[in-house]
Amino acid sequence: MKKIEQIADYIDEEISDAMKYARCAIQNDDDAELAKTYRTLSNEELGHAMRLHDEVVRLIKKYRDEHGEPPQKMMDRYEYIHEKQMRRYADVKVLLS
Repeated sequence: MKKIEQIADYIDEEISDAMKYARCAIQNDDDAELAKTYRTLSNEELGHAMRLHDEVVRLIKKYRDEHGEPPQKMMDRYEYIHEKQMRRYADVKVLLS
């Protein structure tokens, strides 16, 4: 599904931005207010990623309801991308902690 592929790209972008802001927070730990702003921005980007993820889950459920089980090839690809994104998501959370 092209929609899911596009959303997956957007999720990658959101996680990349979250990582960028998390690193900026660490680099600016000598300025508490700026570091806090970067942490907030990072968390907001992670929130965007999760909202997009929720949409992917909804689209897959809709497909199942209307057409039955999605093709295995599509699900294998989705699971691979999803696992990769969740590892990157977790990496950002570690930086933020």
